[in-house]
Amino acid sequence: MKGKKPYEAAAIEAWEEAGVRGTVRKKTIGRYTYLKELDEGNVAPCIVEMFQIEVKEVLADFKEKGQRVLHWVTPDEAARRVREIELKSLLVHFIPQAKRSQ
Repeated sequence: MKGKKPYEAAAIEAWEEAGVRGTVRKKTIGRYTYLKELDEGNVAPCIVEMFQIEVKEVLADFKEKGQRVLHWVTPDEAARRVREIELKSLLVHFIPQAKRSQ
């Protein structure tokens, strides 16, 4: 997102895609790559940076509501549900960082 720092963009994406808001840590917890399927069958390689967010608010109405099925699961369960190997690894090794000054 133009004009946004990566962690700010992550917070916006969390809101738009899952209806969650909270405190996002400024330091990435990792990154992974995948091939994004575009319209008309085209694909584009993507690099995703992941950021930890301490969720403080969950709202039922958000931009992409109805486009996703949402479930709260542990990182291990999330790893079982995703296809991207790099993302699986990040989730399996994820250790939440306690609240502190950033």
